[in-house]
Amino acid sequence: MDLTEDPNFLTPEQADVDFYLNAIERSYVSLMQNFGNYGAQVTRIEYMGSRNYLNAYSPTAFDDEWDLAYRQILADVEAMTPIAQENEQFHHIAIAQLLSANVLITLVDYFGDIPYSEALMGDEGNFNPAVDDGAAVYAAAESLIDEAIANFNMEAAAEPDYDPFYEGDYENWVKLANTLKMKIYVQTRLVDDSALSSFNQIVTSGDFISSTDEDFQFRYGTNENQPDTRNGRYANNYTPTGAGSYLSNWLMGTMLEDSDPRIRYYFYRQVDAVPGEEVDPNEQTLTCSMESAPQHYIDGGYTFCSLPSGYWGRDHGDNDGTPGDGFLRSTYGIYPAGGMFDDSRFAPVSQGAGAAGAGITPLMLASWVDFMRAEMAMAEGDEITAQEFVVSGTQKSIAKVQSFGALDPDADLSYAPSEEQVDSFLSQLETELSSASTDEKWNVLAEEFWIASFGNGTLNYNFYRRTGYPTTLQPNREPNPGGFIRSFRYPANFVNNNSSVSQKQEVTTTVFWDTNPASPSFPESN
Repeated sequence: MDLTEDPNFLTPEQADVDFYLNAIERSYVSLMQNFGNYGAQVTRIEYMGSRNYLNAYSPTAFDDEWDLAYRQILADVEAMTPIAQENEQFHHIAIAQLLSANVLITLVDYFGDIPYSEALMGDEGNFNPAVDDGAAVYAAAESLIDEAIANFNMEAAAEPDYDPFYEGDYENWVKLANTLKMKIYVQTRLVDDSALSSFNQIVTSGDFISSTDEDFQFRYGTNENQPDTRNGRYANNYTPTGAGSYLSNWLMGTMLEDSDPRIRYYFYRQVDAVPGEEVDPNEQTLTCSMESAPQHYIDGGYTFCSLPSGYWGRDHGDNDGTPGDGFLRSTYGIYPAGGMFDDSRFAPVSQGAGAAGAGITPLMLASWVDFMRAEMAMAEGDEITAQEFVVSGTQKSIAKVQSFGALDPDADLSYAPSEEQVDSFLSQLETELSSASTDEKWNVLAEEFWIASFGNGTLNYNFYRRTGYPTTLQPNREPNPGGFIRSFRYPANFVNNNSSVSQKQEVTTTVFWDTNPASPSFPESN
């Protein structure tokens, strides 16, 4: 008997490639969901509760994401690949390459320079990997995408047992790969003169995500435990103690003011009035209802504290304590969380209500691609084409969102917007764009992009740093919150255990593709 080997310990060579891929895919969804939440919070798609941007997110906040990215996803891809190559499981490799490429891109987008060339070299004695320039990591990620496309086009000896995204449709996987390249070109257009032509080459090919049946998303189940397969937004808000999260007053207010057809799908109201609106102020349940708006809110005409019709959320930077309002505040609706459709029933949330958590994490949608195309058209000075893509992106978003209504078995869908109401909304949007100035067009484009991106704010965080739009966002409650977060500080575990890296002292350090003026003057809606 060989006493130097533990019979209970599997070596990487003995591991199952399908198990590896399943773990990579699940970790990927968690990572993209987490980053999407951060991006949404700083751009007002979701609520952010800090009056100071520097202290809004501590370095320890990102330890889990760093672990997911490096110790789980990228390490598993590296361990899986040689086994899959030996077994000619080329489609397993392609999926892993594509997901890991987007992990690298996203890490650069949020942190700037990150380890790549020296990463995952602990077995060679390198426990202090240096960071690579973000542009170099982007280039490596694009090469990985090209390798993935080549592997998708190979004939594999065995297919993945489980594909939660496209169910083995490799034409859609290739479309996703090309769409991620389009994302690279959009995000680098300020530093790469060839980005626009590269983007348009893919558009000309037609081989990218362009219809909602090609959407890249992860769909959740309804099981409550062992394991909990529900959408996390649902699990955290449809509880015995009520909703656990606050929603963004800016997003709800914007959609309410515009009579947006998606509002009853996105948000669920537990009450029909908010203190300070149709009912008297209440210091116990909504402290700010007894307060005056700060002067910069008054000067800018921004929503302060409350909204009409029961839309109970919080302002950007509101750091008040948490009263017993779990059964009062508005929460996530049927899209994308798998909660309740808002048919004005005003009943409290409960476990199992609505779609019971069978929502999605949107990862790359056809509607978002239209907004990317609108941005590139605006960058070319083609405002007519940009307008067309803003309208088509909004139309695709509305149609997708409305399809979720039937998932709530108790919903009274007579409250759902009619086809005529949707057509009227889109017609008004088209009219608004037609008469708008260039700056106003950028704002409308951005606002509609924000609304369509509910559920994942990474692209919006990048857009905001790249363009400065929309300039209509609700500012922080604090008049001087410090410079906007142009990149986040490194995770604590990374810098505390790596002698090659020093922590960033500010959050105003720009990533390589952001060439805009320094904060706090940019972006304008600080």
